[in-house]
Amino acid sequence: MNFVALDFETANAKRASACSIALAIVRNNQVSHEFYSLINPETDFSWRNIDVHGIHERDVANAPTFPEVWAHIAPLFTANKLVVAHNASFDNSVLKRSLERYQMPLTHYLTLDTLKTSKQFYPQMVNHKLNTVCDELHIDLEHHHNALDDSVACANILLTQQQQFGPDALRQFVKVI
Repeated sequence: MNFVALDFETANAKRASACSIALAIVRNNQVSHEFYSLINPETDFSWRNIDVHGIHERDVANAPTFPEVWAHIAPLFTANKLVVAHNASFDNSVLKRSLERYQMPLTHYLTLDTLKTSKQFYPQMVNHKLNTVCDELHIDLEHHHNALDDSVACANILLTQQQQFGPDALRQFVKVI
């Protein structure tokens, strides 16, 4: 299985306020590369978001902006590529709103949400939050809400589900963005 697991953290409640991004690139059923970057969102931070991820304005003062980061990762988001996230509606909307904010072309790709697959495959779980699913499946998640740790955990959730249920069971969850 080949795919990219994506995770964003945002500076505030606005989806176009990405302050960090991580990608776990999976090739042949293994995380082969990891990418992480802080992003200067060029906007204010909310204390609520800082409480969640611990990233402050001072941390991103010299970080690249979204367009600078996008220039390096855009080739991973094309029509034939699968992009996976836990609660993908959030991460996909952060990407879309960020592209719109900077008047950059929208991209189309395949997506799969491990939150949805987890609800389907493990209905007995207390909840389907990333950390809960990781605990139940014995997947390492060192720092929840660290974009890199979250993206690697998401990748491992999907790899575990593929092993347990097979690729055919996952196909129904793939959507086009």
